[in-house]
Amino acid sequence: MKSTPKLLNWLDQNLLTVIAGFLIIFLPLYPKWPLFDILPGYNVRVRLEDFLILGTAVFFLIQVIRGKIKPVKAPLFKPVAFYLVVGFLSVLSAIFVTRTVNPEYLQIAKIFLHWFRRLEYFSLFFIFFFALKHPKQIKNFLLLLGAAVFGVTIYGYGQKYLYWPAYSTMNREFSKGVALYLTEHARVLSTFGGHFDLAAYVMITIIPLIVLGFLVKSWRLRAVIFFTVILEYWLLILSASRTSWLAYMVGISVALGLLAFKKRWLWVLTRWLGVVSLSLLVMLSFGDLSERFSHVFKLEGIRAFLVKPFRSPPEGGIPLDTNLTPEQQLSLVATRTDIPPTTVLPSPKIRPADVYDDTYEKLVAYLATASPETSVEISYSENALKYGLSAGIRLDVLWPNAVKALKTNPLLGTGYSTLVKAHVWEFTTAESTDNDYLRLLGETGLLGFVSFLAIIFVVIKTLFASLKKARDPLHFGLFAAGIGATVGMLVNATYIDVFEASKVAYAYWSLIGLILALAVKWKNQKSF
Repeated sequence: MKSTPKLLNWLDQNLLTVIAGFLIIFLPLYPKWPLFDILPGYNVRVRLEDFLILGTAVFFLIQVIRGKIKPVKAPLFKPVAFYLVVGFLSVLSAIFVTRTVNPEYLQIAKIFLHWFRRLEYFSLFFIFFFALKHPKQIKNFLLLLGAAVFGVTIYGYGQKYLYWPAYSTMNREFSKGVALYLTEHARVLSTFGGHFDLAAYVMITIIPLIVLGFLVKSWRLRAVIFFTVILEYWLLILSASRTSWLAYMVGISVALGLLAFKKRWLWVLTRWLGVVSLSLLVMLSFGDLSERFSHVFKLEGIRAFLVKPFRSPPEGGIPLDTNLTPEQQLSLVATRTDIPPTTVLPSPKIRPADVYDDTYEKLVAYLATASPETSVEISYSENALKYGLSAGIRLDVLWPNAVKALKTNPLLGTGYSTLVKAHVWEFTTAESTDNDYLRLLGETGLLGFVSFLAIIFVVIKTLFASLKKARDPLHFGLFAAGIGATVGMLVNATYIDVFEASKVAYAYWSLIGLILALAVKWKNQKSF
């Protein structure tokens, strides 16, 4: 009987840590299988992780009420609270002032849903911040993180090479939990709902792995870390996400550069050159990512460069083909990786290319039909023709919508989930601006924009101050990696709503919670 009070006391002290350890594995590895619709006709659905996070948050609040946890001690408490208050005011303003939300149940429920989702994301920061009781526990969390990364990577490879099922949230039908199979040039999703989400997760996690790989003393552990890094980097290439790749390059450069506070410049420079050179070489030489870059920057891969003429075409010369075929017109605005996954699993007798070609032909058929009388005239915008379809949609529609919303209410914006719809009464099935800064400005105005960036500022400021004072190389390595991952998120946010992507937000705020907890608590503890 005496053991029962001891067990209960141990759970009281450590249950939050145990749950956090479970979540760091479960959240990235569990596919986006929906349980039920939260709003009829809406893409966002309730999933198992929502209940797990809610249950953890309830336990967290009980501990707060009991005085076991004091959230005000977390360095992000004030800026997060201020941002949530601004977001709530923006919701009220959208309903009663700007009236950009129709006064009906579905639209009011949707705007509050998006406010609660941000509350859910930030809750993970506080859960993980207070889950780290002692600096020595960080090793256990890092091992769990490495296991999660390895699992995500292996499943991504299974999708690419073994036709393991993919579960996408890219549209209403797919988000119902339909099992998809990747075509030859389709971008890998792994356990995430979209390739952009997967790529952002890779960016967040690969930076601390690389930094720690250079700092650990055990050569065996170093070999394991870099083996994982190589596998994960190829997953980034398979995702074919240009923005996340650039974010990774900037983030790892910042993280390695910060190590110069404790290491010699030559030590830092050689390792930075090695990482950047290898990353660039692999990106240009293999996979579809270099093709996607060529649509924006007009670059060619190494293979194309070898057969490219050394001079410009002669002036006044006549090209061999004077008319664009439908295939050529489509190629101006899209790449093979823009083709979505398919529900048809290729049989052993069918080449993946055959499945791809069939899908591609369907797209081409939309551009030109057999009869001129029934043909559909397709006109692409100047931005789409110049930068590609993905960038064209942003420049022509999504970003101007956010600017228009900011002009409507400069202080508080027009409210969450209001930037896509063309009319107040319209109920949109998904929300996207593909630029987190413009989305912040459009939805929550200047107050929301400034208050959110204040959270990021406190993260970087706290980690930078701790980095300069840290003595343990693993400590300042994690602090540098935290800053690098944050900068990477800021770069990623220029082209993707990365802070609103649930699995990405889970990963980022969980990791930052652990690293900031280490930054706050390391001073009075021995090195781990």
